[in-house]
Amino acid sequence: MITQALTQLGNWAWPALGLVLLALELVAPGTFFMWLGLAALAVGAIAFFVDLGWQIELVLFGVLALVFVILGRRYFARRGDNNTDTPGLNARATSFVGRELTLHEPLVDGTGRVKIGDTLWRVEGPDMPAGTRARVTSARGGPLQVDRLEA
Repeated sequence: MITQALTQLGNWAWPALGLVLLALELVAPGTFFMWLGLAALAVGAIAFFVDLGWQIELVLFGVLALVFVILGRRYFARRGDNNTDTPGLNARATSFVGRELTLHEPLVDGTGRVKIGDTLWRVEGPDMPAGTRARVTSARGGPLQVDRLEA
C-alpha cells in the first residue's frame, strides 16, 4: 500500500514528505522536524533533476538530515539568548542568587520551602528553623541553595 502510494506520487513523494514534516514542526516543540523537512525538500529537488534509486534517495535523506540537524543546532547555539529583550526569562531562579529572605518553613534534613513573592520555592541548605534569615547562594536545577545569614 505504501509503495503504491509512493509510486503514484513519483517525484512528488519527497516534497510531500518535506511539507508534512514542516507542518508537523508547527505543532511539535523544538526545531527537529524542520531540519528533517528541509532535508526531504532538498532530496525532492535533487530527485527532480537526477534519476536516483529509492535506496540512494533514502541514504541521501539520512545524510542531509544529519547535516541539517548539526548545522541548525550550531546556528542556534551560536545565537544564544542575546537577541531577546528579556534575557533570563526562563531562568527566573538565577535572579534570586544573592537575595536575602526569610524561611517560610524549617529546613529539615536539608530541604524546606521559602515564599518569594506569591510563590513557594523549594530550598536546600543546612537545617534551620522557620523564620530564619537566609541568603540564596545558587540555583542549580530545581531547588534554590541557601545559607544562614549571621545575625
